[in-house]
Amino acid sequence: MASSIEKDGTALIVDDDVAVLTAFELLLKPHLASVETEKDPRKIEERMKSKTYDVVFLDMNYAKGVTTGEEGFRWLNKILAIDPAAVVILITAYGDIDTAVRAIKEGATDFVVKPWQNEKILATLSSALKLRESRVELEASRNREKLLSAELDQPFLDMVGKSQAMVRVFETIRKVAATEANILLLGENGTGKELVARAIHRFSNRAANPFIPVDMGAVTESLFESELFGHEKGSFTGATNERMGRFEVASGGTLFLDEIANLPLSFQAKLLAVVERREIMRVGSDTPRPIDIRLITATNAPIHEMVAQKKFREDLLYRINTVEINLPPLRERRDDVPLLVEHFMKIYGRKYQKTGIHVSPDTVRVLGNYHWPGNVRELQHVIERAVILTESDSIRPEEILLSPSAVAREDASGPEHSLLQVERKHIEMVIKKHDGSVSAAAKELGLTRTALYRRMRKYGL
Repeated sequence: MASSIEKDGTALIVDDDVAVLTAFELLLKPHLASVETEKDPRKIEERMKSKTYDVVFLDMNYAKGVTTGEEGFRWLNKILAIDPAAVVILITAYGDIDTAVRAIKEGATDFVVKPWQNEKILATLSSALKLRESRVELEASRNREKLLSAELDQPFLDMVGKSQAMVRVFETIRKVAATEANILLLGENGTGKELVARAIHRFSNRAANPFIPVDMGAVTESLFESELFGHEKGSFTGATNERMGRFEVASGGTLFLDEIANLPLSFQAKLLAVVERREIMRVGSDTPRPIDIRLITATNAPIHEMVAQKKFREDLLYRINTVEINLPPLRERRDDVPLLVEHFMKIYGRKYQKTGIHVSPDTVRVLGNYHWPGNVRELQHVIERAVILTESDSIRPEEILLSPSAVAREDASGPEHSLLQVERKHIEMVIKKHDGSVSAAAKELGLTRTALYRRMRKYGL
């Protein structure tokens, strides 16, 4: 029996009898990674707050001449209050059925009577370790469910913003989500068009059914019909099996066609026919198949200009934009930058086990003044990179890697570039003050030599 217990658990033995503690320790040490003993039950709380134990063996009587077991029950309740998943095995020399029943009712896992049999103790330990493992897994599962529920309770999940532009977007999502209206999302790359599409689906009557995204820019012309409408076996070389297209897969739910403006005119006509008739024809088949989808499309292209230039069908545009939602670029909602920074810091702090770090106020100001050609997606990548590379508890401006061309554009754009100019002039002044001594300048600026060298390279000093 003893050999079946893996040496990976921890145990705490609490008893006022030193002989009992010694006997338990000698018996359990070969089978556990850690065995600790405690003679004074008043120290249980301190021990359990500083360390987690897989199993606690707890004596029931401590005061001389007392055999009621009330002390044991009191300490049992304290242990379970500290760790509800604790596995506690009570020990007593005065066992009876009533006491055993009460012990189990109050949360004990088992009951050992002195004198004990070693094999019985080891068998009890083995069962206790398995129970502890299952309780820990259950608690982790519940925590994941709570976290998921908390995330689902947030109106728009990863869509973060309080600017007027984003408030209008959120209001529109709420208004259109429960309808069957086709939605066209317009916005630059990185503004969160797919997040908006998913939010609309989530708040719609189709939320329990599939959300199927398709990047139209990645669908080759030769496979357009097969990818979207499906094909029959043998309909073309390589079609070894029949296949459902994205429209069929999404039936009952939402189909999201991203980069819709990339479609050639010939395919636009085919898409229009499907949207109008609400049916598709698989490649190699002459039998129409009905489809039931909510269509959401998106593009970063000036689609209305494309219609005027005869590059996009006007009749198709009318079909896909019953409601049009314009997503603002990040440079037009700078008030949201600190919120987004905090949001991504939480995500990547957890991901890379660096939850103690933060972004310095100077860094937030630099980020707020940046042009953000890649919008929220670029900010997300900048924060992730900074979290990975930082070696301190504060992310400073020199640790933020921004696009030089975008910084240059920002410097030329007006008053918003003033922070970077002020920083450059101040560094230059301090270096001159110390006759070019980088060490002395770095000390006055509160920077490391390496950090100052980085800034000097950044500003061409």
